[in-house]
Amino acid sequence: MYAIVETGGKQYKVSVGQVIAVEKLTAEEGDTVELSRVLMVGEGDNVRVGSPLVEGAKVSAKVLGTEQDTKVIIFKHKPKKHYRRKLGHRQWLTRLQIEDIAA
Repeated sequence: MYAIVETGGKQYKVSVGQVIAVEKLTAEEGDTVELSRVLMVGEGDNVRVGSPLVEGAKVSAKVLGTEQDTKVIIFKHKPKKHYRRKLGHRQWLTRLQIEDIAA
């Protein structure tokens, strides 16, 4: 069984036991969170698509921890004008382990 959930403005295809990294959530390590914005639930040929959400579907996940993603370098320059700006950014992520998909 799999589901497509939305969190942090992004969509993820998840199944039970999978570990995913999502935008930072306000939950402590070891807590259980419910992802209620389920867009689609499928198992084999049986697929339920929401419009926009599937009624009564929830995905529960366990928080494994919070960490930072790899650094993204932002470099701006204008040729022949001696203008250069270098900036870096590391996004905070929450790592989740999917425990249950309730359709």
